[in-house]
Amino acid sequence: MNIAYGIVAGLLALFYFYAGTLKVIRSRDQLRPMMAWVDRMPLPAVRALGAVEILGAAGLVLPPLTGIALWSAAAAAIGFVLLQAGAIAVHLTGEDRRVTLNVVLTAMAAVTVLLATGL
Repeated sequence: MNIAYGIVAGLLALFYFYAGTLKVIRSRDQLRPMMAWVDRMPLPAVRALGAVEILGAAGLVLPPLTGIALWSAAAAAIGFVLLQAGAIAVHLTGEDRRVTLNVVLTAMAAVTVLLATGL
């Protein structure tokens, strides 16, 4: 089970670390081609979302590696499930209705919750 958690959580953490870093360092114009929704959000909110994604990625990986506060890995995964629920809502209320990636990320985060809690 630790190997399964490591694979799923590692992939999820890599994705969120990359996406979060882009949101923190790139301009709105640079983000627009891959994230059409950025025009509907204030830039500070996009930056804050990126920071949350980076911290969440660390929360998935660091607790199991250090053995400290293991519950926070499950909390980070639950946070990503909730984040993706909001992302799906944002996509469906705008012109960009492509939610396939969001559904996959939601499923991966849900599996990570199950693996982290041992259910």
